[in-house]
This record gives sequence, structure tokens and C-alpha cells, in this order.
Amino acid sequence: MLLGLTGAAGVAYAQKAKPLFNGENLDGWQVHGDATWHVLDGVLIGNHRKPGPKAFGEWPVAEKQYRTWVNQQAWLYTAAEFEEFDLQLEYWIPEGGNSGVSIRDSSRGDKSYGPGAQITPAHVGYEIQIIDGAEKFPAASIYSFVAAPNGLHIQERWNTLEISSRKKMIRTRLNGKPAAEFAGAPERPTKGPIGLQLHDQYSLVMFKKIMIKEL
Repeated sequence: MLLGLTGAAGVAYAQKAKPLFNGENLDGWQVHGDATWHVLDGVLIGNHRKPGPKAFGEWPVAEKQYRTWVNQQAWLYTAAEFEEFDLQLEYWIPEGGNSGVSIRDSSRGDKSYGPGAQITPAHVGYEIQIIDGAEKFPAASIYSFVAAPNGLHIQERWNTLEISSRKKMIRTRLNGKPAAEFAGAPERPTKGPIGLQLHDQYSLVMFKKIMIKEL
């Protein structure tokens, strides 16, 4: 059930939620950055295009040039914007994988790739972390603000992430367990689209059952 609700309350909640992803195509979503998103058997699959010599120009490649290329993000954003809502989705990442869910990001990730300064959505709105491994900000953390407990993410399994966004509060749960809570930074937006992240050029991530309830 969404946000850990059970019984009749959970059923009523689920009836009010609506799908953000229709399980068939990318209607209602916009690709930002150099990436490929496609749908297979109701699952949304994201990955970057395969690298090759043309990604860098002439070889050998300097370390700085390689890092500039490899660390560029890409995003899939909803065309619509949301303010107060409860979001639930299931995600899968490979061993060592890294992804995230962006909320309230007015930049729509457009400054996280391409030439020039790199400003990620985590520095504009908020990024809810998706990652495999024991990190400073584990899966379901409100990245750079509040760390979730380690151990909530289940490796190479479908995981259920819940995000509750209010003007003065953000809460997350992972696989039914409370993860992180933050009142929000006063200088940051309270409204924006929802984004799904490809963290770097070697990223692979899958999502399904993306549901939202607006308040």
C-alpha cells in the first residue's frame, strides 16, 4: 500500500492514486540528456547510449576529458509539475548501481549535462537517492541533507520507494520502512516535476508501478 497504509485506509488511498507511467510508452514524460528510455512488458528501462571513440574524439583520452564525459547525467521528467503529493514506485538497479528520483527541480536536470558548469537537480530541488551499497547517503536518503539508514535497499531485487512531499516536509520510506525526513530548505522550490535519473554513462535502471496521489 502507498506510504505503508494498511486495511481500508490503504485501499481508499490506492483508489485515489493515479499512474504517472502507463506501462506502455513515454506519454507524459520528457527525455533530458543523452539517454535511451524504452518500455518492455510494463517496465521502464533507462540506459545511456553505448560509448565508443566518437564519444571522445581522438584517442588517447585524457583523464579530465574522460571524467567530464562519464559523469554527465541524463533524466526522464514528467511534463506536469506537482506540489504536495505522495509518490510510490518500484525500482531495480544492478550491483553497484546508482540512480535517483528528483522532486521540485525547476532546472529539469538541464544543467547536469553538456559543456560548462555542472549543477545537478540535487542542488536545485531535491534528489531522493537510489544506490546499491553502504554510502554516506544510502538509498532513500534526501541527498546531501538527511541520510537514510543503511540496509534498506535489497540488492538486485525490485525495491519499493515512497516519497511524501509537502511544502514544509519531505519524508521517504523504502520497502515499507521509514528512511528520511526533512523540513526542506527555505530557498528551494516547493513545486516542480518528478524526474528519474541516469547517474552516469554506464547507468542502467528500471522502474515500474509509478503512482502518485496529489493533495
